[in-house]
Amino acid sequence: MNPRKLPEENLPDNERIDSYLWNGTGEPDVEVQRLEKVLVTLRHSGTVPAFPPTDFASEEKFRFGFFDLIWARRFAALAAASAIVIIGSLHALRKDFSTDGGSRPGWEVAQLDGTPTIGERSIQGSGTKGKLEVGQVLVTNENSRANITVAEIGEIQVDPGSRLRLIQTSRDRKHIFLEEGTIHASIWAPPGEFIVDTPSAVAVDLGCMYTLHVAPDGSGLLRATLGWVGFHANNRDSFIPAGAVCPTRRKVGPGTPYFSDAPEALQNALAKLDFDSLTPDARATALQTILGRARREDALTLWHLLSRTEGSEREQVYERFAVLVPPPQGVTREGVLRLDQQQLDLWWNALDLGDISIWRFWEQTGQPEKSQASKEQMLQKKKELLKESR
Repeated sequence: MNPRKLPEENLPDNERIDSYLWNGTGEPDVEVQRLEKVLVTLRHSGTVPAFPPTDFASEEKFRFGFFDLIWARRFAALAAASAIVIIGSLHALRKDFSTDGGSRPGWEVAQLDGTPTIGERSIQGSGTKGKLEVGQVLVTNENSRANITVAEIGEIQVDPGSRLRLIQTSRDRKHIFLEEGTIHASIWAPPGEFIVDTPSAVAVDLGCMYTLHVAPDGSGLLRATLGWVGFHANNRDSFIPAGAVCPTRRKVGPGTPYFSDAPEALQNALAKLDFDSLTPDARATALQTILGRARREDALTLWHLLSRTEGSEREQVYERFAVLVPPPQGVTREGVLRLDQQQLDLWWNALDLGDISIWRFWEQTGQPEKSQASKEQMLQKKKELLKESR
């Protein structure tokens, strides 16, 4: 780079000073001269030192190793921050399902009578409350009763002599196991969200209110008072509408539901058909009693018997059912006898006991994902039932 070749007198003052700094020509600045005098005492007077050749490979290794260390530390910091966010989110999620702000999900339990216990803790005193956490057992002796608030979607009144365990409480599933005793459930959640296991069957809330009793031997009885309830086990499904009851037995599952005001002879014959080991003649007699005493409303019972009989027995049930409730359009004798599900569902809906698609949608194996719109639609149906009952 060459200095500028301009006459000195034609240069501005600042450029004359720059020319001095560049190549020693031009007029120096006073401060520059003063600095030169100070620095001249520090001038090196010896030979130029010989430096070893630079190891660029080592320098490159050091440089990248240094940056690797920086990024490793940054990654560790990011991982720690992510862990904090995840743990915090899980804590908040668990807190959502807790009734007292604790770290574990659970339901509020209020003492009604006596001294209910949760694990080793007792709930004593009028209006005293406790918390039933997941995995814990609530016990009421012969003198105590309790009321459970089911995660803001309902209530369970627990009668004396009961024992139940909280299995799960999440946004879409509330699940308990009733080992023994009696509960009265009032649920206003979407169908299929509240489930009660028993030693012999599983109750699935499809309506609003029901009573469930479990005896010491594991047998049980479910009575629906509003809406309807699904009861299933061992590939047997029973649908219990309001006013109907359904017994259940270990190793058998739910029996055939019937209305509580059904003829006593029908009820006795049904119990034999469902749970007793009968000779062919005794079985034929029991079936004839059921068919002969069935009223129009007892079509509920006959609809269930279609899938619990075979051959000529199923044909007899069909003939009597068809007299009480004529098959709707789309339902044929042949289709029913081969248990075509679509035709059976059409015939069920003709009974005006509730849309069976609710059960198909919510509780059959491999149920589809529940859309928010479907939840709201089914919840609205339950609200209408509650309004009508008041």
